[in-house]
Amino acid sequence: MSSADAAVTIRNLTKDYRGLRPLRLASLDLAEGQTLALLGFDQAMAEVLVRLIMGASLPDTGEVIVFGRSTAAIEDGDAWLKGLEQFALLSDRALLVEQMTVEQTIAMPISFVVDEPTGEVRRTVQRLAEEVGLDPAVLGQPVGALPPPILARIRLARALAPEPRLLLAEHPTASLSAGETPAFAADVSRVVRRRGLTTLAMTADRSFALAIAREVLTLQPATGALTGSGGWRRWLHR
Repeated sequence: MSSADAAVTIRNLTKDYRGLRPLRLASLDLAEGQTLALLGFDQAMAEVLVRLIMGASLPDTGEVIVFGRSTAAIEDGDAWLKGLEQFALLSDRALLVEQMTVEQTIAMPISFVVDEPTGEVRRTVQRLAEEVGLDPAVLGQPVGALPPPILARIRLARALAPEPRLLLAEHPTASLSAGETPAFAADVSRVVRRRGLTTLAMTADRSFALAIAREVLTLQPATGALTGSGGWRRWLHR
């Protein structure tokens, strides 16, 4: 893969985060437009990797390069904040305000004025809601009254609102039951493919991983190697 085609390149990474062992990641290559799912990352380790990719922290050893630029080369806090615009985080860590309506919640990345969204903001929210499979009837409802499958789609819509270049999905089905996961996986897959959105998903849910990604790799924590599950799975996704 040429550097021009790479969204994320990681080499010889280690990061001590006071877990049972440091995060080790020998090599990872994510091309622009690719969807890659990673197994073997628990929630704490997945959060560490997300922070490293987003430049919120630096590796103890090794290098993280995102869209051609090393995260170690970020000059200051202003440059880091500006760079956040290219990322979307799909995770239960993305807090939702229970008293806010669904419409207000999705509008937050689009406008500072969410109490009474303007016509253009409202149309954008409606488009995003439809894109992720939300019933328009829920837009006026308080977030705190809604079940996990709807909350997962609200988080997805809000993550997509800034038109990111890279979607980082961090255990996105952690709050869903086994019966709720397939429909959500289908919605995520449809959105990602339609947009051609570069996506890196860290999950403990193998069925979700196989539903959204043509390539699924598993971390070997002792060595940091990422190993595949065999070519037949990739063949089935062609």
